[in-house]
Amino acid sequence: MLRGLTLYSLALLFCLFSTIELLAQETRLRGKVVDGGKETPLEFANVALLNQSDSTLVTGGMTDLDGQFDFNVASGSYIFRVGFIGYLEYFENINLGEKKNVNFGTITLAPDAQNLDEVVVEGVTSMFESDIDKRSYNVENSIVAEGATASQLLSTLPSIQVDEEGGITMRGSGNILIYINGRPSNLSGDDAESILSQFPANSIKSVELITNPSSRYDATGVGGIINIILRKNENLGFNGQVNASIGTRDKYQAGINLNYGTDKANFYASYNWQNRWQKEWGSGTRSTNLPNFSPSLNQDQDGYEKEKTHLIRAGVDYNVSDNGTLGVYFQGNFDDEVEFAQIDQDNISSTGSLDSSFVRINNELSNSANYEGGINYTWNIDSLGQKLYTSLSYAYDNRTQVEYYDQDFFTSEGTSDPTKRLSQVNDRPRESHLFVGQMDYEKPFNENASIEAGLKATMGDWTWGQQFSQGDESNGFNPTPVDTLTDTYYFDQNVYAAYLTFRNKAGKFGYQLGLRGEYTETLGETEREMESIPSDYLNLFPSVFLSYTLAPENELTLNYTRRISRPSIWDLAPIYRVRDQYNLSIGNPYLKPEFTDSYEMGYMKGWERYLLNATVYHRFSTDVETRITTLTDDNVAIQSRENADTRASTGFELINQFQISNNFDATLTGNFFYSKINADNVEGRDLSNENFSWTISLLGNILVPKWFSIQLQGNYRGPIVLPQGQIEPQYTLNVGMRKNILDNKATISLNVSDIFNTRNFRITTNDERFTQYREFQRESRIATLSFTYRFGGFKEKGDSRSRREGGDDFGDDF
Repeated sequence: MLRGLTLYSLALLFCLFSTIELLAQETRLRGKVVDGGKETPLEFANVALLNQSDSTLVTGGMTDLDGQFDFNVASGSYIFRVGFIGYLEYFENINLGEKKNVNFGTITLAPDAQNLDEVVVEGVTSMFESDIDKRSYNVENSIVAEGATASQLLSTLPSIQVDEEGGITMRGSGNILIYINGRPSNLSGDDAESILSQFPANSIKSVELITNPSSRYDATGVGGIINIILRKNENLGFNGQVNASIGTRDKYQAGINLNYGTDKANFYASYNWQNRWQKEWGSGTRSTNLPNFSPSLNQDQDGYEKEKTHLIRAGVDYNVSDNGTLGVYFQGNFDDEVEFAQIDQDNISSTGSLDSSFVRINNELSNSANYEGGINYTWNIDSLGQKLYTSLSYAYDNRTQVEYYDQDFFTSEGTSDPTKRLSQVNDRPRESHLFVGQMDYEKPFNENASIEAGLKATMGDWTWGQQFSQGDESNGFNPTPVDTLTDTYYFDQNVYAAYLTFRNKAGKFGYQLGLRGEYTETLGETEREMESIPSDYLNLFPSVFLSYTLAPENELTLNYTRRISRPSIWDLAPIYRVRDQYNLSIGNPYLKPEFTDSYEMGYMKGWERYLLNATVYHRFSTDVETRITTLTDDNVAIQSRENADTRASTGFELINQFQISNNFDATLTGNFFYSKINADNVEGRDLSNENFSWTISLLGNILVPKWFSIQLQGNYRGPIVLPQGQIEPQYTLNVGMRKNILDNKATISLNVSDIFNTRNFRITTNDERFTQYREFQRESRIATLSFTYRFGGFKEKGDSRSRREGGDDFGDDF
């Protein structure tokens, strides 16, 4: 951030010099500056014109968010210079003559490896980058997430909250779409937590938060898209790194990343292993007025989870020609879990005495295997930026999960009653296939205008089975299948999409217009009832993005998108899932998709040591998918999914980046929002609810030169509104310390997550028949010691010097 802010100060000086030349004949200078390693635009790069006799500064400017510059200068002979901290400078002698307009084309700045190393060692490295439609976090610099899982890593990022049931929200909204390397994930698991726990944080390079995706992205994901980018080096020669960590209470992680690059190909491979033991506990209270039942039910749970995962990745990117690159990759995820829980359930009388109690022992064994492979080809059609990208991928997932329950009943005197003892077995196999094929085309018309168009097909099928067996005294406690709890659900979903976007910039005004069409085919089938539920629908999803540049690092934005959230198999499968005899959950195969219109207005302003990013947003959703809890006459709470009428959320997000000194920076994020949900249509009950909530996140980095760096991260999440109550507030604080050793070839770090042990999930449910409070917590206060070692020599891929392509000719380079 400091480099951009320093350039901003220089720009003020440039403007002062430029006013002296206003009376002279002026020439308009235009061009674009890109990163030579990533081929991405470099925003706020320094563009200067120097006097040829003594190299003193005459005038200049900076590039905008798209890496483009556009300013006027008096005709004459100059040294043209483009620079950016961490990159080799570009120089060229130019003679503007009588030209009114000069186009420099694309200027590529080559990374300066030595300079970059100095920045990492001697200065605080910023984790945050902002673009017109997304925010990127370089989590390679995250100290507090060393040795953690991907889910725990996400919980440390601003705008994101991960609850103890694995639910992810962004800006207070759920229905988040999870991508791995830009593709939808097909891993095992009932929720995002199960998916993300299989990825160690050390395997992740960066995380992109797309809060209001444009038409070029899948329309799925009402709350936005989280794209997790896994590590993949692209340097010449053989190089890599190894890492290992150990955490309190038997938490181990290790991994290796290898890379071998030549001028024609880049080979990469990695392996990551986790072995984690995690304690879990919870409690709950339910109050009812049902006849023949105790008015209060108290539940306490204590248990643990053991999980071993293996993540294998390998691939190659091969330059089949000067303009074409072929990529092939394979990925395998393997997961073994053992879970244990003891649940004590006490039925309490109106006088507070014990009526009866149950002790339920749960043992769960599961293992899963996910295989994914793909091929892609990128064709750079010409030097003007015309490009064609195609890809095809396939993923297969298989999971076996068997749950064993042993339940004993005790009278009010504490005496066991064997006639009410139960022995249960729940076998839940799952399988899925996912095909994704897409083709994207990009064509620039000039430096400011371009179109993008694409086609995509996402075809998946899922099979969820359950065989629930129960034994009691009548059958010698030999479990036999229970027909009402045994079934198999098959679900197919094919989505065919096409999109077109047009992007242009005229002076300070920029805009992007897009339209996406998606045709969806779904078919759900139940084996026991032999019922088929088909659904086909076509929807259009427009997007509009507007921007106005007031000055360098000072911009206004306005955008609108329409999104859809399709119910997943977890929400649809009409199979009762037994948590215990008092709590069940079931999917709803008749759920309809949820649609959301999103509006955002943003303002970004940069000063020398401060960057402000403010956004006002509003979301209005129809057919909102929400959780509904119903209490039966047998005192069993059944949680299901229904479509509520509407949900409206209006909020204000404020991101503040402070460069307090060269060795201390901080990012403070606040999100304040008001939500209202109307679910009066569900079962004819008054289930509308509303509240005001907020989230606050602080990330601070402190560098003690030549010693170590410290990172502090904390967040607070306010209540989240539900039709029948709310998810209660939560806060947490993490701290980490890192030191480079062995001539900066190795790093050692120590972090402690959730120092005050406050990261727990609490939910309050209010209904006309009952009131319920439930609390659950996984072990979150963990100390982790990590070690990373980097090896192998390399040199930067491609031309080692900065260069220019296209544009007007001025003769030889300087």
